[in-house]
Amino acid sequence: MKSLLTLNPMIWNYRSRLFLGVVFILLTNVFAVWAPSMIGEGVNALNDANQDFLVPLDNGVPFADLPSSQVRVPNNLQWLIEAFGSSLVPGREASSRQDVLDLVVWIGLAQAGLFLLAYLIKGMFSFLTRQTIIVMSRLVEYDLKAAIYDNYQKLDSTFYKSNDTGDLMNRISEDVSNVRMYLGPAIMYSLNLIVLVSLVVIVMLYIDPVLTAFALLPLPLMSAGIYFISASIHRKSDSKQQAQSAVSSFVQQHIAGMRVLKSFHRESAAAARFDVETDIYKMRVLDLVKVEAMFMPLIVLLVGLSTILTVYVGGHRVASGHLELGHIFQFVFYVNLLTWPFASVGWVTSLVQKAEASMARILAFMKAQPGIQSLPNARSRPLSNAPTLAFDNVSWTYPETGIQALSEVSFIVRDGETLGITGRTGSGKSTILQLIMRMMDPSSGTIMLDDTALHMWELAAMRNVFGYVPQDVFLFSDTISNNISFGNLSQGTDLSQIKQAADDAGVAQDIEGFEHQYDTILGERGVNLSGGQKQRISIARAFVKSPQILLLDDCLSAVDTETEDFILSAIQRQKVACTIIVSHRLASLRNADRILVMDEGKMVEEGTHEKLLLAGGLYATMYEQQKAKN
Repeated sequence: MKSLLTLNPMIWNYRSRLFLGVVFILLTNVFAVWAPSMIGEGVNALNDANQDFLVPLDNGVPFADLPSSQVRVPNNLQWLIEAFGSSLVPGREASSRQDVLDLVVWIGLAQAGLFLLAYLIKGMFSFLTRQTIIVMSRLVEYDLKAAIYDNYQKLDSTFYKSNDTGDLMNRISEDVSNVRMYLGPAIMYSLNLIVLVSLVVIVMLYIDPVLTAFALLPLPLMSAGIYFISASIHRKSDSKQQAQSAVSSFVQQHIAGMRVLKSFHRESAAAARFDVETDIYKMRVLDLVKVEAMFMPLIVLLVGLSTILTVYVGGHRVASGHLELGHIFQFVFYVNLLTWPFASVGWVTSLVQKAEASMARILAFMKAQPGIQSLPNARSRPLSNAPTLAFDNVSWTYPETGIQALSEVSFIVRDGETLGITGRTGSGKSTILQLIMRMMDPSSGTIMLDDTALHMWELAAMRNVFGYVPQDVFLFSDTISNNISFGNLSQGTDLSQIKQAADDAGVAQDIEGFEHQYDTILGERGVNLSGGQKQRISIARAFVKSPQILLLDDCLSAVDTETEDFILSAIQRQKVACTIIVSHRLASLRNADRILVMDEGKMVEEGTHEKLLLAGGLYATMYEQQKAKN
């Protein structure tokens, strides 16, 4: 349980709930153990009355001449008589057969009433137990999910490249749920087992140690059997979960790629693969069901055996005068009380095993440290009035493949400048923007922002400087207004700001054409929008932030020439210190102050649009190729 022990600080935060839960468990079981004594004492009293008074009259002997005229009142009723007086009962001194019958009926009703009262109080404390321990587990579950999500947000892009999204989701959902089962049911049932078994065994030993030994004999066998069944269920459940994950991943991918699926007419092939995946899942579910089917029969068999031993051995003990009849009834109740606690041993063990495995998986992510972190005493003050951004011999190599994306790139972007970056596919254009936002650190060289090395900036303060429009647009399943205002860290973005940003991005007219306009709910990843609309909403998201440095990563590829010119004009009007535009469309860069031309990670040309055309290099070649296509 090494991994689970790391939860102790979280549990300690809710120690008052846990303490109250332990108190309620104790009180629950006190009344659970007391209730069967009502039945035992009542049966003993009724049996005495039957033997002493309710026998047939012989030869007309008067009732008063019988050997005894006193009915034994159970000990648990004596306090009622002492508290309320003998008028509560129809006469303790039995002077007639009817008096005995009345008293016997009163004893039965009183014992039944106390039995129901005990179970009512037990139920109340059982409810309070769940309201403390189970609620405590839910609160810890919330804290654990929050801690995991908080750590997810701290980790850098390298982490997300090496881990599947499905696995990340599984650890914050399924694994945390397994841990909660340990925090709630496992702890609650373990405490309940310890308290209930202690109380019941003490009472049973007090009544008759011999019968106790026989009555409890099958219960350890039940625990062992349930343990092995639970272990098998655990293994087969994991196998079923893997198959279920495979089916879910398959469905998720094919629903997300439904347009591609239909365009290539691959529905039949997808259906065939789906049948294979679901057949595997079906077989694993059936294997699990077969093992689970053994659970209840084993419990019923061993409880029945324990009950038979109790009645048989108890009957002999009553006949030999070592035990009273009512105690057999009491023991049967106790055996049934112990059924679930003993059966839960194996189940709880399985829960703990699953929780330990899940917590180990969670800790593997929780202990992961981001490669990109703020240094102590990092700069957090705002940019100066004339900030600069400089690359000095910056190189970057993909750690996974060893491929060099950038090689000794150097340039400076000064206040008020617009820098364009272009080049062939895979030349390192987008990598430059990722390095500027410090999504990764350069393998060598230095990046300076406002005369401060980028790694010496406090991350939040540094990234707040930038307004970034990615090449791969991501929109949330939310309203258009919330998607646009997402770029503004302050919560006070009003509709006028959103509309102005949308207008600057050239998407306002499209939005106002929707039925609900800015309150239109977008589908997953903006599926109900065109590619151009998604790009322009992403640009509006950057505009509404009023950034000091604007970074655009090939974000005009899905718009027409007229809209592109409109957006470029709006970009020029933005009050930013400098703008960096990455694009493979050279028309988007023609008004830039300078243009960098990248090829195979190296900067091969630099200059204005006109200068680069006159140079007759790679830029001029790309321009002629694009001009010919148009």
